[in-house]
Amino acid sequence: MKRVLLTGATGFIGRHCLPSLSASGYEVHAVSSKSQQKTSDVSWHQADLLDLSQVSGLLNSVRPTHLLHLAWDVTSGKYWKSSENFRWVQAGVHLSQEFASCGGQRIVTAGTCAEYDWTYGYCSERLTPILPTTVYGACKHALQVMTDAFAEQSGMSAAWGRIFFLYGPHERPERVVSSVIRSLMRGEPARCSHGNQIRDFLYVQDVADAFVALLSSDVSGPINFASGSPIAVKEIIQNIAEKLGRPELVQFGALPSAPNDPYVLIADARRLREEVGWRSQYDLDQGLELTIKWWSHQLD
Repeated sequence: MKRVLLTGATGFIGRHCLPSLSASGYEVHAVSSKSQQKTSDVSWHQADLLDLSQVSGLLNSVRPTHLLHLAWDVTSGKYWKSSENFRWVQAGVHLSQEFASCGGQRIVTAGTCAEYDWTYGYCSERLTPILPTTVYGACKHALQVMTDAFAEQSGMSAAWGRIFFLYGPHERPERVVSSVIRSLMRGEPARCSHGNQIRDFLYVQDVADAFVALLSSDVSGPINFASGSPIAVKEIIQNIAEKLGRPELVQFGALPSAPNDPYVLIADARRLREEVGWRSQYDLDQGLELTIKWWSHQLD
């Protein structure tokens, strides 16, 4: 039986991967830095992945055939420049080495669109140059290069999911979709930038399902995780406002755009569709409805 170890299992994406992994026939082992309640379909393990000795014990105990590595420090407002990124590169390399030494067969790791040169706007795995401008993006790409090299040397199979823009339940409250929903539900102004940025958004459950599909495939190398359907951020915000009946509370231009914020940042998602065989299960309208419903329960 396929046995998977999932890191970052309590995170935004990881928690949505758990049911998909079970449904795909994996014996699921999940790791968290904090103790978790036992469930019938998931074996939980407590470990600090930055403690290399704990990682060795964890891998020897579980001995997974597959590794889905999502864990990383994404502390809001800090992770772009944080020195913790370098520690996570070291942790990722050690995790791969221990996985291989325990007979591991396939590893899939979470990457980021921040690895690309954003001045190109359109991001293709095979065409767009890699030129990260942040510590986070540089460290993610460094781990991909090292993981690929080690996988080739050790005979493992490896793939890398480059995440673009996502939203959904359990998203950090300051992110654009969650922030607008929370403000409008409270009857407060939703202060936004101009909203003309063109982006590629994907519902979090679709992202989780894409990771599981990639893990279950034999596709290697980087894969963009995106819808392939560009949309202006303003359109998403207006959609949310219409659903909540509060369009008058949206304030476009009330906040400045982020420095060096590209006008267009979209993905070529053909490898995900054509090679992995993944298909989105949630269109934007469904995803926003589910996200609004989740936040309504949180704010009650």
